[in-house]
Amino acid sequence: MRLLIGLISDTHIPESRPELWPQVFAAFAGVDAILHAGDIHDLVVIDQLSDIAPTWAARGNGEEGSGGRPVQPHDPRLREAWLLELGGLRVGLTHEMPIPEYPPNFTVERAMRRYFGRTDLDVLVYGDTHVEAIDTIGATLCVNPGSPTYPHNLNTQLGTLGFLEISGGRAEATIWQLTEDGLAPFDWSRARRPW
Repeated sequence: MRLLIGLISDTHIPESRPELWPQVFAAFAGVDAILHAGDIHDLVVIDQLSDIAPTWAARGNGEEGSGGRPVQPHDPRLREAWLLELGGLRVGLTHEMPIPEYPPNFTVERAMRRYFGRTDLDVLVYGDTHVEAIDTIGATLCVNPGSPTYPHNLNTQLGTLGFLEISGGRAEATIWQLTEDGLAPFDWSRARRPW
């Protein structure tokens, strides 16, 4: 069985723009699930994504009132961290993750233990940095889809989102650039990591 999961983070609606780009909704049409890694700000985004597919969302610092934003109310679709079983794999979803790691205190292993009570995740989806990334740390595939609205914390512009494909007990992640016409493969030669 093959699962296709849409990955999104750091939408910052309506701070970044009144609503998500229409390209996001078109890109996610037909996915089996959507994971939002936090900093949603207006929970109408979760309503809209849930119209496409079952959606889980991490509660980011933006939902907690950082930067003078209103604290978002309790919502059962919004948690600090989710541990999901998808396609036979353990998939964690949260907002912040110490990538890059700063041992001994700020490590992915310690963060997984704190958020999920275990360190044997197959996939970890996170956000916060607005910088797209796919890394394998230990045995865990770590994916940050970046931001579709504030890529690299720049001004509002077409950013990135991701997909996770799970098949045969294996996961593969991809990052895609939003374009005026839809999506294009992300050009990793132009990636700018903050580290």
